[in-house]
Amino acid sequence: MEEELLYKDLQTYKKFAGEDVYKKQVPSYIPNNLAPMFQLRPYQQEAFGRYIYYLNKYDNRPKGQPLQNLFHMATGSGKTLIMAGLLLFLYEEGYRNFLFFVDSSNIINKTRENFLNNASNKYLFADDIQIGEKRVRVREVDNFSSSHPDDINIIFTTIQGLHSRLNTPRENSVTYEDFEDEKVVLISDEAHHINAETKKGYKLLEAEKENITSWEQTVFKIFNSHDENILLEFTATIDLGNPDIKKKYQDKIIMDYPLKEFRKDGYSKEVKVLQADLEKFERAIQAIILSQYRRKVFADHQILIKPVILFKSRIIKDSEAFYEKFKTEIKDLSGNDLQQVKNNPSLDPILKEAFQYFEDKSISLENLAQEIREEFSEDKCLTINSKSESEEKQIAVNTLEDDDNEYRGIFAVDKLNEGWDVLNLFDIVRLYNTRDAKSGRPGKTTMSEAQLIGRGARYCPFQLNEEQPLYQRKYDIVGDEEEYELKICEELYYHSAHNPRYIDELNTALEEVGIKAKRNYQVSLNLKPSFKQSPTYKKGYIYTNQKKKYKREDIKSLDEHAQNHLYKVKLRTGYMVTTTIYEDTSGKQLKTARQNYKIADFGERIVKKALNRLQFYYFSNLKNYFPHLTSHTEFINSEDYLARVEVEVTGVEDRLNNLSPTDKLDITVQVLDELASKIKSGTVEYKGTKDFQGELVSEVISDKEISVAKDEGDDRYKGIPQTDPQSEDLMIPLGEKEWYAFNDNFGTSEEKKFVKYIDKVYEKLEPSFDEIYLVRNESHFTIYNFEDGKGFEPDFVLFLKKEDPEKSLHYQIFIEPKGDHLLEHDEWKEEFLEELKDDYDLIPVWRDKEYILWGLPFYNENKRRREFEKEFEKIISV
Repeated sequence: MEEELLYKDLQTYKKFAGEDVYKKQVPSYIPNNLAPMFQLRPYQQEAFGRYIYYLNKYDNRPKGQPLQNLFHMATGSGKTLIMAGLLLFLYEEGYRNFLFFVDSSNIINKTRENFLNNASNKYLFADDIQIGEKRVRVREVDNFSSSHPDDINIIFTTIQGLHSRLNTPRENSVTYEDFEDEKVVLISDEAHHINAETKKGYKLLEAEKENITSWEQTVFKIFNSHDENILLEFTATIDLGNPDIKKKYQDKIIMDYPLKEFRKDGYSKEVKVLQADLEKFERAIQAIILSQYRRKVFADHQILIKPVILFKSRIIKDSEAFYEKFKTEIKDLSGNDLQQVKNNPSLDPILKEAFQYFEDKSISLENLAQEIREEFSEDKCLTINSKSESEEKQIAVNTLEDDDNEYRGIFAVDKLNEGWDVLNLFDIVRLYNTRDAKSGRPGKTTMSEAQLIGRGARYCPFQLNEEQPLYQRKYDIVGDEEEYELKICEELYYHSAHNPRYIDELNTALEEVGIKAKRNYQVSLNLKPSFKQSPTYKKGYIYTNQKKKYKREDIKSLDEHAQNHLYKVKLRTGYMVTTTIYEDTSGKQLKTARQNYKIADFGERIVKKALNRLQFYYFSNLKNYFPHLTSHTEFINSEDYLARVEVEVTGVEDRLNNLSPTDKLDITVQVLDELASKIKSGTVEYKGTKDFQGELVSEVISDKEISVAKDEGDDRYKGIPQTDPQSEDLMIPLGEKEWYAFNDNFGTSEEKKFVKYIDKVYEKLEPSFDEIYLVRNESHFTIYNFEDGKGFEPDFVLFLKKEDPEKSLHYQIFIEPKGDHLLEHDEWKEEFLEELKDDYDLIPVWRDKEYILWGLPFYNENKRRREFEKEFEKIISV
């Protein structure tokens, strides 16, 4: 029987131990010491937690030998941030020396900036790195003899450079001896480059194969030089279809988060391919028009993002020639030239939309031409074709998002295919028209183009308000005109010559790398005319709440859990002893014991000193969490704060009875560091209001355009209309069901089962109510959890209306079908829905109408149907 892959084994454990089992492993000093702008995403927390669990708790981890692990994570998913967090974790585990290597010098320079330059807007660490009571520096060193025992010491090198330095030693250079006595963490970025020897069928010239094989051998010679060495590999490209690669990494892959999952989770731009049977420059102009349109839409919403275009040629000679033509043509661009583009009878709808926007904003084509001449002038374009490009160009192309970087057009061949980290790339213009498919399969060039598109598809973060996610798409479902307009700000356009066979091959390649769903199409969800004419729609109200900043006025003490928790600290003994071989050492074992202390009993002076060592406890920051706190003295001595906090100290018995001031300080710092995590994790930034305000249903619920994707491995019914016979036993002719507001349902299988359930119980509802309408919430509205202001969009709202001569009753019922795998993860939503029906206040609109809000338990056909039906029967019986 084939052994299960490590990441699948970890995934299986998660199903039994709980959705957050790995996230709970992540110590607070990791997020605390990363730059605040990089809010950890769920999958990044998962990656940290999985590795920490593997290193410290995984029973099947190899013991007494170097450890090798791989993180297979999508381009743009933040692999370098994972590296930075693991540097911090492994520092705390006792590692001080790190060797970072990669195939490309461009990536080396970028990573140096990310790790070392705190003036860079992509610097990954907090300004002040503090682990426990230590302030830590990240330093670059040439060799480990110059490393500092309290710092994170990193050698940055290419694989080729490392091989050369080790096998042709020079003064002050790293040597094999550097690795014999010191444990080292090796970090391999773009790790697929060191697997050439493993891939037996790798097609290379003999000289190339010899070089790459020797690089791989060099890496593993270092890796195996110390039993405690660690090799961390990172790549977005691993061929597990190759049996040799799969065998090598069977027990090594910690995290598998491919581009397909990354896109499905909304962390990438959507990709559009725009074919045009036009000359190169005319296609370039189309891209520029879209780029200007996008820039103005961003500006309309006070978002300062400068869209960038990549003009990609096949060879350097062609790139240079096109750049010269481009400079000349742009200088002479006129309004008449743009009018010719506009007059094209086959103009793509997105370009029509752009021209309509310019017209609506009273931007004449002559003024637009003038803007383009300025925005894409020679000093705002950059060629980067050769590996010998200047350092200034290297910096410019890696800082395209900076406010003072004005480059709009980048001209390149393949220099940027790997390691290029830019988020504001929105258009790629392919300036050649070749194909390299064989036997219907995409060739090497097409696959590399798909991977380049994957790099360009990294999401460019923006939000219009705090309720929106920053790093995820927000406009897959579009309703009003403003939302539709913003959709282009979440799309990457790949501009190609008209070549349907090539586009088919590219689509296959995009599906293989995961940036394109196997089936991806736009559909219109329309409200039925009968629903639009109903009193519920025209005159009825839907009630929702808001979230408000929680000012913590009612917080006057530490949380009880934080106060009553028994903190545990182990004293370092410093114990040493020399014994003779065969000597009986049984009588020389240290006797350890445990003893409890109250932190406040260590004395105000020591506790204050500990508080001053941790930035979190600066008084100005403490006041944010405890607005009624008057001083550090109160925080130390009050029963509401530290006075009740206890710690269990383990150490040598004699020493426990006579703690030195240094011991007390060390214990206090460790306890306070853990307490800070508890305070932060228990802190609520927002609360959901209990006042629900009404808006007309007709102003909230509308027709929608939605993007429907059907990927392999998805819920088999998600993305398939419920009216389609493919839905088999879940198929309902929704067009004939007056009670269902929309013309169809593309939701999950659990949602379709719920709709079918309503179809079955409709006859029971009909005698009790005069109007019955079920509406699927296609991002029409959000409600906010009372406890922490967390928002969510209930899948359905059921409107029930009962006429009465004196007062009509209107029931508004929120319902959330939930698959088995999400019942535990989304439990807070169910708790909120059930709390809502007993704890809300409505702001009344009409005297002769009474609105009643109701939240139901999750609908789950396998595990929770009886609970749901029990609550639903209460509604029927009303």
